[in-house]
Amino acid sequence: MSFLDQLNPQQREAVETTEGPVLILAGAGSGKTRVITYRIAYLIEHKGVMPESILAMTFTNKAAAEMGERVEKLVGGLSIAKPVISTFHSFCVRVLRRDIEALQIPSATPGKPPIGQTKKFVIYDESDMQSVIKGIMKRLGLDDKQLTPRTVLSRISWAKNHMLNPQELYLQSADPKTEKIAHLFEEYRKELSKANALDFDDLLLEATRLLKTASHVREYYNRRFQYLLIDEYQDTNRPQYELMRMLAGERHNVCAVGDEDQSIYSWRGADIRNILEFEQDFPEAKIIRLEQNYRSTQNILQAASSVVANNLRRKGKNLWTSRQGGAKIGYYEAPDGESEALFAADHTAKYLREAAHRGETPRAAVLYRTNSQSRLFEEAMRRYGLKYKVVGGFSFYERSEIKDMISYLKVIHNPDDSISLLRVINTPTRGIGKGTIDTLESLALETGLSLWGALGEAIRRQLLPQRALSSLKGFQQLIIDAQAMLSGTFVEHLEESAETVDVGDSPVQMPESAQGEALQAAADDAAGFDPTEVDDTAFDFGGAYIGESELDRSAGVPPTAVQEGDRASRPLSVAQDAAVPNISTAEILKFLIDRTGYIRILEAEDTPEAFSRIENLRELVNAAADSRDRGETLDQFLDHAALIADADDYDERAQITLMSLHAAKGLEFPLVFLSGLEEGLFPHSRTMLQPDDVEEERRLCYVGMTRAMDQLILTRAVYRRRYGTDLPEASVPSRFLEEVPAPLIEELGRRGSTARVGTGTLARPAGRSTAVSDGADTHYSYEDEDQSASWRRGAAATTRQKPTTPAKPYNSIENIAEFFASRGKKFTVPKMTLDEPTGKRGFRPGQKVRHPKYGEGTVYQREGEGEEAKITVQFPRFGLKKLVEKYAQLERA
Repeated sequence: MSFLDQLNPQQREAVETTEGPVLILAGAGSGKTRVITYRIAYLIEHKGVMPESILAMTFTNKAAAEMGERVEKLVGGLSIAKPVISTFHSFCVRVLRRDIEALQIPSATPGKPPIGQTKKFVIYDESDMQSVIKGIMKRLGLDDKQLTPRTVLSRISWAKNHMLNPQELYLQSADPKTEKIAHLFEEYRKELSKANALDFDDLLLEATRLLKTASHVREYYNRRFQYLLIDEYQDTNRPQYELMRMLAGERHNVCAVGDEDQSIYSWRGADIRNILEFEQDFPEAKIIRLEQNYRSTQNILQAASSVVANNLRRKGKNLWTSRQGGAKIGYYEAPDGESEALFAADHTAKYLREAAHRGETPRAAVLYRTNSQSRLFEEAMRRYGLKYKVVGGFSFYERSEIKDMISYLKVIHNPDDSISLLRVINTPTRGIGKGTIDTLESLALETGLSLWGALGEAIRRQLLPQRALSSLKGFQQLIIDAQAMLSGTFVEHLEESAETVDVGDSPVQMPESAQGEALQAAADDAAGFDPTEVDDTAFDFGGAYIGESELDRSAGVPPTAVQEGDRASRPLSVAQDAAVPNISTAEILKFLIDRTGYIRILEAEDTPEAFSRIENLRELVNAAADSRDRGETLDQFLDHAALIADADDYDERAQITLMSLHAAKGLEFPLVFLSGLEEGLFPHSRTMLQPDDVEEERRLCYVGMTRAMDQLILTRAVYRRRYGTDLPEASVPSRFLEEVPAPLIEELGRRGSTARVGTGTLARPAGRSTAVSDGADTHYSYEDEDQSASWRRGAAATTRQKPTTPAKPYNSIENIAEFFASRGKKFTVPKMTLDEPTGKRGFRPGQKVRHPKYGEGTVYQREGEGEEAKITVQFPRFGLKKLVEKYAQLERA
């Protein structure tokens, strides 16, 4: 049976229409990934197209990897060559690594190198970019409080996504702030050029500029790629659109796959007009709609379609599914944000228990509009003893010790990278202080050199005190040694400098009799340790393992076979090392960790955090070893580390996932909670003034709803604490709740409730919720000490649970400290002296009370009893206040 027989009629038409431009409007859950992969397989197997002449581009590494695996399963045995399936940014990096020097222009000064980036460019991440802007603002004397670096970078990114240069941004400016940003943009561009660096936006811009200006490069790629497939076309920005036009050439064999109802990235430059106006760009284009949904039940699909139907800017689709009926859309109205989170945790716990009983693999997701909402849900999940995964949290490559080592690698690869050099020049501490760095920066500014060039000039001209010069020489030697290892000239380099050996980065003269020992000792620096050995905290340096080089593979030389278990038992001699042209990235990392003493310093700290950082360094070496096994060079490893995205952090094995709505795109879960459905939160307050922005928020709601396969639950809080306020504020239900048809909704949290909720009920004024006032309602409070075990009682007959200790109250200082510690951030618990509690206790809702500061008020709600009792009081002049009763100093009014 042909694989085409597995497709429905619309999918098959999309696969078999191979010539000319095609726009595939793929509704949520309609099998677009299958269409793309089957289309590639069809081109190879049925049309006889060479695999390497097919280019497919998408937005995440995970999506690209999944497509590659599916294509391999379909046509794996037909050809050794493979189609190019990549993210936009990864493809642009490949293009630029090969041909970026075609953009260079000759220098006006004789003997000077050409102006422009070289193939050894580095990629700056968000923190690197902020460091550049901070440095420029400091140099220009600008206050970074009034105009923050983040604001400047956001505006620069906006300009780049709209393909505006600094001069064009200046001409369009209508206020002094934008003029300032345009000037900073120009300086920022100069700094990146001097450092031979590109940021993420530059990868797209420079690749597009390269294809536009270098005709021989464009012609090469037009000949190379005869068929072009673009995934998630609705999320492309102007540079990506221009890139697609350049690559399409004269054939116009472009297949764009997307859904205008899922265009949710305008804030990072995505232009919905690209998909809405596809026929204007390609008048001969064929439009194919995929309207059968394979993911969600009919109720979920109907609810989501009803919401997005309120948008005007759409082509329109009539989605349908064979999964008729299904559970109604759940709706829970919580008294506050804490109760909303606890409801989600309680419902999830019951779902996990029931799924285990049915023998199913449970997967649930809590989706929210902003990442700041995650803390309440994390607190609730921990209280219930549930394991969860947060997507978009503190990235592995953002941890300080990892960034330190990555920065070392960047300096080794490209010494002109001043931002990375500044990070590591005194990390770990080697006696290079602020005064020395200021002198180097001034010298670099005066001479036009990079910081690395200024460092060499300062040493040559002896411009600093001897102690500072000694430290700088030690750092310089460390980088030069690592570069020599990388280039395969380490032994020759050692022989040239055998009279001097580095001890703690400080040059020390040695007698001639000790030179042989010094040579061998220094050569041992290039040796590695086994990262799988975890018994000892310190790294165990043994023999070096040499990876297969790019040169060997291109020349057809087979890689050296070294068994994993033999690494530590067979140390290579200096002569053996000299015979091998390249050292792997993992070996460079081991060398750096040993020479800098990074591990020894962490061991000396002897804290849990320090040992955790050591384990992170071990994992980095493991990642480099994986990179070596894939045959990647140092620049490819650095590219991979720079291009890792939040979406790639999703673990499909996790039973509970907490993530933002933007990060959830493309995923699916049997159970989904869509939280925070309140005006000002979702839709977000920043979008309320522009109809187009509100439409995008509605599309975001549609994306969230269509992540659900079996059950979708919508939640909101009647009162929510907002930044800068001492008390919870009343909220207004989101307009998206009103757009869900009433017959599809079932209200939760009400004993014996029926599906009697409609737009009128969902639109109740905040603060008059029947869910709050009805005594028969079920609500969830952080002060119920037995919650962690309550959901397990039904399973007690089959599984004996460990007793759980009472959880700490929500917002306790211990909980907050634990939260920050779990994110790898330091948090010191402050010592506070508390006054002896005064005032009466035992107040109940409806009673009149008097407070020494807020005056008279009415008790609105009581939570808990005893020492931890909290009461919420409505004060006429000050609004709603939530107080710990024993400290409230309340009296009866």
